[in-house]
Amino acid sequence: MSMSTSFGALKQVEAGVLSVGYAEAGPADGPAVMLLHGWPYDIHSFAEVTPVLSSRGYRVIVPFVRGYGTTRFLSDDTLRNGQQAAVAADVIALMDALGIDKAILAGFDWGARSANIVAALWPDRCKALVSVSGYLIGNQAANAAPLPPAAEYTWWYMYYFATERGRAGYDTYRREFSKLIWQLASPRWAFDDAIFARTAAAFDDPDHVAIVIHNYRWRLGLATGESRYDDLEQRLAAAPAIAVPTITLEGDANGAPHADPSAYAGKFTGKYEHRLIEGGVGHNLPQEAPHAFAQAVIDVDGF
Repeated sequence: MSMSTSFGALKQVEAGVLSVGYAEAGPADGPAVMLLHGWPYDIHSFAEVTPVLSSRGYRVIVPFVRGYGTTRFLSDDTLRNGQQAAVAADVIALMDALGIDKAILAGFDWGARSANIVAALWPDRCKALVSVSGYLIGNQAANAAPLPPAAEYTWWYMYYFATERGRAGYDTYRREFSKLIWQLASPRWAFDDAIFARTAAAFDDPDHVAIVIHNYRWRLGLATGESRYDDLEQRLAAAPAIAVPTITLEGDANGAPHADPSAYAGKFTGKYEHRLIEGGVGHNLPQEAPHAFAQAVIDVDGF
């Protein structure tokens, strides 16, 4: 993994409740691609995907999620809300702010969930979808149902985050905690300290801990969201199908919780393909297999 890939100067734009920090590459009039990261990662998951796509003529937008990097809330009074509808609505707000009517959305982890939600609820804004680990739209009622113990064990950090000790522990040890997640989620990815440090700087965002803790507590019904998103969450709770053209991806060494592709294939009702990316590829698929990820974006654009 080379350190030579750099986004250059980042940009900022006011979008919804946020000032969003983002990288941009490629021609301003090219077809738009939004690359969406998850936790505990940042825009550098796409550092090597971005030049592949921009060289093919795409306008590539890579935003920091709320609570990461240079993204900031415009008001101190806004709830530091990590619920899925809020994080997904940020994508629409950013597209509006940048004058992007329709984009290919591609992501993993939280970013794949946001891309799924936009594709399901605002299909007119999503030309096509690339989603690592498939269909990730969730709801609090389903999350209340217990899983078999081996599956619960893989979600250990969600229970840690449910406690005040966990919040304080993540705040104090956010780098050590995130590095452990990287190692568990991508057991065969030999990242070095420089690669990790480049991303870990994004966790110094003053709202980072609040957003991460709220996200996981909200999933378990231990934190409330904002009423403005109630209607969206009601629609998401019905597990809506996604009709836009989609490629789902999975690494052959993903150590993070994930469903078997057969469990979600039926949720994608448009032109659809699933790809298993081999070679010891873990959870951070765009950074571990950037060319396979970029190729999926290019290919789904032709569906």
